[in-house]
Amino acid sequence: MQSGCSFDIESCHAVTAILLLTPSRQAVRHPRGHEEQSMRSLPGRLLKIAWSAVLALLILGFGQGVWGVLLVANLKTIPTIPWAVPVMMLVLGLMWQYLSGKWWPRRTSEARRSYLRANRVSGTVFAWALLAGALSIVALAGYWIVLFQLVKMPANVLDIFSGYPFLTTVLVIAMASLVSPITEEAAFRGYCQVILERQFTAPIAVLISSALFAAAHVVHGFLWPKLLVYFLVGVVFGVMAYVANSTVPAIPVHIIGDLTFFTLVWPYDATRQLVWEGGADRWFWIHVAQAIIFTALQVRPLNCRQTIQMAV
Repeated sequence: MQSGCSFDIESCHAVTAILLLTPSRQAVRHPRGHEEQSMRSLPGRLLKIAWSAVLALLILGFGQGVWGVLLVANLKTIPTIPWAVPVMMLVLGLMWQYLSGKWWPRRTSEARRSYLRANRVSGTVFAWALLAGALSIVALAGYWIVLFQLVKMPANVLDIFSGYPFLTTVLVIAMASLVSPITEEAAFRGYCQVILERQFTAPIAVLISSALFAAAHVVHGFLWPKLLVYFLVGVVFGVMAYVANSTVPAIPVHIIGDLTFFTLVWPYDATRQLVWEGGADRWFWIHVAQAIIFTALQVRPLNCRQTIQMAV
């Protein structure tokens, strides 16, 4: 997550989700995967990692960059009319169409379509994704709050909207919660991870794409608790994209997650007291329980073999 972006945390959660990606499921999707991987050289794989990172950062940079320029221009000209929001909606739509294979150059259309991985999924798979994602969001919020009370670190900056009209603030936050999920899912769980899945086993591909996803959030500070949360968010969405063979199910979950953090978590980070200074109060232990319980609950949908097989 970036202040217009996303989040992540859960060791148990991540390990369990990664273990679900068994070789047999990989064989279904890429029957020659292991034979091909054994033939690839280390330099070649490193180049693919670099190339996947470059593509992801280009997509992310374009989406976030255009939104940043539009937002600054809007707030400096006519802040009472949030005109940047509809303009950015158009930009996102055009970007998604291009990444999915539309328009010139035609020779790259099929590659772009496969890299975006915006495949349709069944209603059952979509419901599984929403359930698993909702449970993950609650768990991640708990981990984030607990870490903020264990490690001293600055809160994500959100006061840039103070002093602006209510309608502008609401619509800008809503659009920010669309820009990050759409660009990040296309960049990291789409282009980046698809390239990596063709070079590595699925667990390794998910871990690498998640590490790159976390690295893209260093703008929030080189702080290991935050980066750990972002890394684990990448794991959650990376597993979801691989299992469903689509980037689509993670997008609404990502949007809900960003809205949750924008409105219910980040605004209160600056007021959280370190347990080392004021002791662990009742709310600290409630958030610890929240993180653990919802992590455990989230494992159940990830273990639903029938749904996973339908997704594959």
